[in-house]
Amino acid sequence: MANHTLEGNRLEAIPRQPVSHRALISAVEGTLADFLACQIPALDTVDPALGGFARTARDLVMAGGKRVRPTFAYWGWRGVAGTGDTLEAVLPALGALELMHTFALVHDDLMDRSETRRGRPTAHRIFAAQHGDRFGDSAGILIGDLCLVWADQLLAKVALPPSVQLEVRARYDRMRIEAIAGQYLDVLGETDPAAWSVERALVVARHKTASYTVQWPLGFGLALAAGMDHRIEEAYQTYGIAVGEAFQLRDDLLGVYGDPAVTGKPACDDLSTGKPTTLLMLARQLATPAQLEELAVAGITRQAEIIAATGAPARLEEMIRARVAEGVTAIADAPIRLDAKTALIELATAVTDRPA
Repeated sequence: MANHTLEGNRLEAIPRQPVSHRALISAVEGTLADFLACQIPALDTVDPALGGFARTARDLVMAGGKRVRPTFAYWGWRGVAGTGDTLEAVLPALGALELMHTFALVHDDLMDRSETRRGRPTAHRIFAAQHGDRFGDSAGILIGDLCLVWADQLLAKVALPPSVQLEVRARYDRMRIEAIAGQYLDVLGETDPAAWSVERALVVARHKTASYTVQWPLGFGLALAAGMDHRIEEAYQTYGIAVGEAFQLRDDLLGVYGDPAVTGKPACDDLSTGKPTTLLMLARQLATPAQLEELAVAGITRQAEIIAATGAPARLEEMIRARVAEGVTAIADAPIRLDAKTALIELATAVTDRPA
């Protein structure tokens, strides 16, 4: 484990050797805490209600989570970073990804009418408890918007040469566009799930989740290190898409069969909204005529039983394993630092075989 000391929320001295996962998360969260602490007073001076609004946004950002996106960005950067490069120089960029993630979660929860996230009320439910559902929805949208603006502000604090800044920003923008595109397709699928397919569900998984969870954070980290090797770029893209899709397929399974006490989200949320996930599309593809007929009218609990009986969950597990193997192979052959290669191979399994 790398040696480090803490000063407040920040790492006082960040070593040039790779940091432990715990130290990395502490550094990212310290960066976020320091940045957010400077944002709230400015809103407080306008109106006390705005200070409370900003504190709610801060609490959502700091409410925990796996910090997957900054972790992948770090190892994307570390894979090609020079021996003189320090983590401290790129921490604002890593923190910006977590602010963007909060934006996406807040808006996603609102669109899905989710009641809880990480075991706590979602943003729109927090505000609905104050002044009703319409106010809650409006405030939830604004919380997400604020987090996205904060992400831009924090990213702007990274000191990089202009050419590197342009490349970092281009990847960041593409990551945001693909996440929004995937979210639109996700919402569209709920309007006519009968017309959806396994293939289209995988397109949603790739854009809504894989691109901004693994694929582009890795490329973002590569750009931060001014990495230009096309072999590394290709390896990161292959790994990112494969492992990112596997990450979403695991989410599909957890959304139906996960333990709410562990996932922090209600059970069977996807089934209650009729979301055409890859799991549900596979179940329809594999179901007998009798199962298909019952699936259309059954209650949520019975739907979960029918889906299991079709063999769709087992098939999804096979798809997850195949994608993890594809990602591991791509990264094993990549010309990157050994510590990064080892970490990314371990992460491929860690993020796709999880209880929450």
